[in-house]
Amino acid sequence: MTNDLFEAITQHGAAVNLSTRAKLRLTGADRMRYLNGQVTNDVRRAKTDEALYACVTDAKGRIAGDVFVHATSDALLLDAEPGLRESLSLRLERYIVADDVELTDVTEEWHLWHVWGATAPVGVKSDRFGMPGVDVWLPVGETFEPACQVLNDADLETWRILQKVPRWPNELNAETFPPEAGLETRAMDFFKGCYIGQEVLSRIKTTGKMPREMIAFETDTTVHVGDEICTDKTVGTVTSVTMQPVTGFTVGLGMVRQSAVGSDLTVSGTVLRRR
Repeated sequence: MTNDLFEAITQHGAAVNLSTRAKLRLTGADRMRYLNGQVTNDVRRAKTDEALYACVTDAKGRIAGDVFVHATSDALLLDAEPGLRESLSLRLERYIVADDVELTDVTEEWHLWHVWGATAPVGVKSDRFGMPGVDVWLPVGETFEPACQVLNDADLETWRILQKVPRWPNELNAETFPPEAGLETRAMDFFKGCYIGQEVLSRIKTTGKMPREMIAFETDTTVHVGDEICTDKTVGTVTSVTMQPVTGFTVGLGMVRQSAVGSDLTVSGTVLRRR
C-alpha cells in the first residue's frame, strides 16, 4: 500500500470485493433457535439492514469459524472466509438433528461487496475492517460500481492489520478462544443462553484467565509471520505482518501467553513497540 492510497482510504473510505467468501443460507421455522445454539453472539439481534458478527465454536470453546449473519424475511444469511466453505458447512450440519432447518450453500449465487466511507451506498451495516461500513449483496449477473477506491487483496490485508482486526486462519483458528483475539465485546453475548462451547467461554469470562492474548506491535526491523515472540523465553508467535505506509515501520499482530503480555517482548532480540 502506498502512502497516497493510505491517506485516500483514511479520508474517503474504500470498497472491497468479497465475492469469494463462503455464503450459507439457513431456512426453516427453527433457524433462529438453531443458529443461536451454534454461535457466540445473539442471533435474535440479526437484522435485515445490519449484520451480526459471531464465532462458531467447538465443544471446547475454540473457534471453528467466524461469520457475519443478517436476516431476510425467510432466511438467515451467513458469510465466512473462503477457506471455511466446506468445514463450516459440515460443522453446522452436524448439529441439525430434529430441527426444522435447511442449510444451503449459496456461494455461487451471490456477489458480496463491502464499502466504508462517505460514499457507502445503502446496504447491510457491518464493521468488518475496523470502520463502520455496509455490505452489498447482489445476485450473480448484476454489477456494482463503487464510487470510491477499490482495494486489492494485498492492500486490504495491510488495512486489516493496521486496524488490528484478527482474521482466519492467522489469529482465528482451531487453537484460539474468541476472547484471546479480543472478540469478547464484538462477537460474544454472555446472556443469550447455551451454545456449543458456552461453558468454557463463560469460565474464561468469570476468571479472566486464558492461555494467550492477541497483541499489536510495530518495529523498525524486519519481522516475518511465524517468528517467535520472546521475553527470556519463547512466549508467542507473530501471526500477521505488513508495512505501515507512512512510517515504513513493520507492523503486525501476534498471539502471546497472557502472563507475558505486560512484559517487554522481543523478536530476534529487538524490542517490539506496542500499538
